[in-house]
Parts: sequence; structure tokens; C-alpha cells
Amino acid sequence: MPTKKMPVIVINGRPLPAEAIEFELGRLVQFYRQHMPDDQVRQQLPLLQEKAVEQAIGAFLLTEEAARLDISVTDEDVTASLAQLRKEVGGAAKLAELLKKQNVSEDDLREQIRRGRRVDLLIEKVTSGVADPTEAEIRAHYDEHQEEYARAERAQAQHILVAPAAKTPEAQAAARTKLEEIRKRVQAGAKFADEAAAHSECPSGKQAGGSLGWFSRGMMVPSFDQAAFSMKVDELSEIIETQFGFHIIQKTGHEEAVTEDFDNVREKIRDFLRHARRGALLADHVEELKAKAKIEFNPATA
Repeated sequence: MPTKKMPVIVINGRPLPAEAIEFELGRLVQFYRQHMPDDQVRQQLPLLQEKAVEQAIGAFLLTEEAARLDISVTDEDVTASLAQLRKEVGGAAKLAELLKKQNVSEDDLREQIRRGRRVDLLIEKVTSGVADPTEAEIRAHYDEHQEEYARAERAQAQHILVAPAAKTPEAQAAARTKLEEIRKRVQAGAKFADEAAAHSECPSGKQAGGSLGWFSRGMMVPSFDQAAFSMKVDELSEIIETQFGFHIIQKTGHEEAVTEDFDNVREKIRDFLRHARRGALLADHVEELKAKAKIEFNPATA
């Protein structure tokens, strides 16, 4: 995604690396993409860039504060973190390959890990006074946010799409005939996923045998949505026409709307409230560091 040029930021006489802002922006974009379409993420990009700058400044100040306090991190702690990283990336050989590509030595990596652990320990120190939420607070949060713990009715299905080659009666008839033949083969015992992989013009055909996963009412176009939710599990639909072309659907699952029971989400809420309180305390600490720091914003250079 295109981004505007970021200002050159100097904090207490030291430049904030542009890579730090890019890292924070990448994390924000990735998070937002999990919750909204790409076009909406693009619309939010100026706001995300501002957030990325603020988060990068906060991370810089926390790193500086941890170094000033000379928070001790043992070699054993660094070695354990390095071993966990090797495991996560697929082994020592894979990690060595990644480090070579980034032109980073293992000693450099160990120092990065040490700095990161210092910040972790600083955050633990800053937030150590956070009290666990009480049972009454957890219950109150659940009662006030029950809609967040509700799951709408949803269906699971796979489909095959055949689109007309042109907007003519002849092309539409040809597409419908092709799909009718596919439907007959499925009825005769052919595997739906194999037919989807071979003939569907939806990317889901080759990627997932036509599977669309789980979807709630209103997520699909109206005629497709109505058919999917009126079918029984394992039923094969008649031919359905939408603006994309002609479809057949095989329904593979259905779940009624449910609201999670309080006992099932108690620990999830406890973790959320604890995390929120820690986050608020840490944000206050970062604001204190910003107030004491000299932060200069200079225009971006070409």
C-alpha cells in the first residue's frame, strides 16, 4: 500500500530509525486486515501512519528507559529466547538463512533479543501493580457486552461457479448447460471438490475445492444467501443465478445462532480486562517519558 513520506524524528538527540515506523505500520495494517476489507484499510492509512509514528516513539523511549535503568538480562535468558526463535522459524539452519538474507549476525541478534527482554522486564515492572479484575467486574463486562459474545446463525458450503463468456442469451445458455452437466456428475457420485477444482471460475475452486468456509446471513449476494440458508446439510442445490454467473451449492454445515455462556468466556474476559488495565498503565508511563523527552519532527527529505 502506498504511504506518505514520514517526518524525520529525532528523540533526545538520536534519530528514530525509519524502519521502526515501518515495522509498527506493518503490524497495524496486518491487524486491521484481519477485521476489515483492504479498501477500508487503505482509507484508514493516514490514521494508521499517525498511530505507527506514536507507537514507534513509545517503543524507542521504552528501550531508552530500560537501558538507562540498566535492567539486567542474563545470558541464559537470551539463549532461551534464541532457542525459542529457532524453533518458531523451523530450526537452526532456517534461522541462519534468514539472518544471512538480512545481513545480521547471531551476535547482533542476541543483542536485539537482550534489548527486547529489557523492555519486557521494564513493562512488567511498570504494570506490576495492576490488580486482577474481580468476579463482579468480569460479570459486569459480560452483561454490558453480550453482543460481543454472540455468534450469528451461519452456514458452511462449497460451490461451483460458471460465468457466461459474454452477455448474450447464447453465452448464458451455454454456461447453464455446462453447469447442469457438472451437477449431474455430482449427483452420480463425482466428488464435488474435484469438479470445483476442474471447472469452477471462482478462485475457491482450485484453492479449496470450492469451499467458502463458514459465513453468516448477509455475507453472500441475496440469491446465493437465500439458497444456502434454506438448504439442508449435504443437500445439493439447483442452479442459482447471481451477477457473477451460475452456481451450484453443496451445503456442508449449519450452526444456529448462539450466545456464549458466561462460564465459557469468564477467563477470556479476565485476560482482556487485565490486558486493558496493563495497557492503560503502560500508556500513562509512555506519556510521562514523552513529556520529559525532547522530540523533534523535521520534514521528510526526498
